[in-house]
Amino acid sequence: MDLPTVWFVAIAVLWTGYFVLEGFDFGVGILLPVLGRDDADRRVMINAIGPVWDGNEVWLITAIGAMFAAFPAWYAATLSGFYLPILLIILALIGRGVAFEYRGKVDDPRWRARWDVAILAGSAVPAFAWGVVFGNIVRGVELGADGVVTSGLTDLLNSYALIGGLATLALFTLHGAVFLGLKTDGPVRHRARAIARTAGPVALAAVAGFLFWTEAEHGGPWAAAAVAVAALLAGTVLAARRREGWAFVATAVAIAAFTVTLFGSLFPAVLPSLTSPAFDLTIANGASGPYTLGVLSWIGAAFLPLVIAYQAWSYWVFRKRVTREHVAS
Repeated sequence: MDLPTVWFVAIAVLWTGYFVLEGFDFGVGILLPVLGRDDADRRVMINAIGPVWDGNEVWLITAIGAMFAAFPAWYAATLSGFYLPILLIILALIGRGVAFEYRGKVDDPRWRARWDVAILAGSAVPAFAWGVVFGNIVRGVELGADGVVTSGLTDLLNSYALIGGLATLALFTLHGAVFLGLKTDGPVRHRARAIARTAGPVALAAVAGFLFWTEAEHGGPWAAAAVAVAALLAGTVLAARRREGWAFVATAVAIAAFTVTLFGSLFPAVLPSLTSPAFDLTIANGASGPYTLGVLSWIGAAFLPLVIAYQAWSYWVFRKRVTREHVAS
């Protein structure tokens, strides 16, 4: 493969890692008011992702940084054309991060309740909005010869993108429920199992419908779409049988295959133009020069394994289940 193709694949891998890892963080935040019947339960849930949530966001920073360096035209068109939804995502992520830090600073139920709302919104908004954004990236936007996106907010809120948002929202919610079944014990774990049994069919219907629409109108790797649906079905069945470890592997595979389907539907474009196919941004006309891509390749080859090794080590260190006894001690 040539370097632009290599970096397109690398960016797809980075977004896949982000959605798989941050996906269960979003799910936990979405389920906070549902599974957390009291403050101890909610602390169990927050502590389950406490050591890893900020590290998971590194994948987002790296993915966007790689887009900026390897495909500056793609980066510019995407972040300007999707300015409002991406700004909403950033504000939601900031609010969630602040909530994690400040929730326990004051021993007052009303204080904690307000920050719990911020965690819920900071999880649900990105979980839905990323589906809308990537749905529009696959569908295409009004893009001129100058690389400027002229689509407005109402254009971005089309049926296909909204179904994509519902698919990611349901998928991440299920992923979070399965994660809590794996990572916690006690009342939270039992309620998470029940929620997973309910969320599984909803996520399966939303994801299958969105991927079928994607394949029918935009093409792409049918095998990846089939793997996503099959893994999601397997995850739902395994969660119902209380096999949380394998269920989590299955939902992670489903998210990865879901993301691969979207990027596969794009290739070789990176941002299709609804104005004219001649104005499509592709891996050829949107990439940086060979020298830049070469330097990036050496940097990525040197540092990416270190980042992955460190994150794997941190997951291993914090691998034990979280219980009410832990948060009370």
